[in-house]
Amino acid sequence: MTRILVTLGIILVIVGVAWPWLATLGLGRLPGDIVIERGNYRFYFPLTTMILLSLFLSLLLWLFRK
Repeated sequence: MTRILVTLGIILVIVGVAWPWLATLGLGRLPGDIVIERGNYRFYFPLTTMILLSLFLSLLLWLFRK
């Protein structure tokens, strides 16, 4: 369990550091991502981005298990 938590922490740090570069790829601004802006309120739900990342990570984990 400790190994999994440490690995997840390292992955989160790497994604956090790489986020400016990842933002230039267009992730988070895909068709299907929900953005509602009203006055000084902004609601953002990256539906399509989450589905694509889930598919990519599932494929990656499936390949590493084989």
